[in-house]
Amino acid sequence: MAEKEVVGLAGMFDDPNALIHAAETVRDAGYKKWDCHTPYPVHGLDAAMGLGESFLPYIVLAGGFTGIAAALGMQGWMSAIDYQVVIGGKELFSWPAFVPITFELFVLFSGFTITACFIIFCKLWRWNHPLHDNNIMAEVTCDRYAVVLEAGDDKFSEDKARSLLEKAGCSDIRTLFKTQNDDSFI
Repeated sequence: MAEKEVVGLAGMFDDPNALIHAAETVRDAGYKKWDCHTPYPVHGLDAAMGLGESFLPYIVLAGGFTGIAAALGMQGWMSAIDYQVVIGGKELFSWPAFVPITFELFVLFSGFTITACFIIFCKLWRWNHPLHDNNIMAEVTCDRYAVVLEAGDDKFSEDKARSLLEKAGCSDIRTLFKTQNDDSFI
């Protein structure tokens, strides 16, 4: 059997209010590498975790503006430089005619950007995760809630993390292991 190493602790909860209290406790303890998992959005959890505003809209907007630049550049080049055909007495660079394609490429590039961000930031390229090996996510997707403390955190000590979760009101604490063939936890 492959050697196992501890990669974190998961505290399971039955109530979303208990999860919010636990998230506040972990945040106040100074942990940086931890997360909460819920079967549905829990209002107030972001504030309890101390999460700030997301930078994702700015990245997607930049992707959309890249689509606008690509559309205007492509259409401008084709109509004014590459294939100059005067149609109905219009100018060669007739920007009102470019609006539909420009809008479509704005939407297309924004969609590609958000899909790429989703794959990268959610780390969907990994095939295995310790939360799945311990059936934690199977329970979380049904009716339970989890706080996961990663061993990669500077403050992590298995005994201290366990006592912190117990102090937060967690009675079901599970150790997460990584075998040698698993992808990294982080």
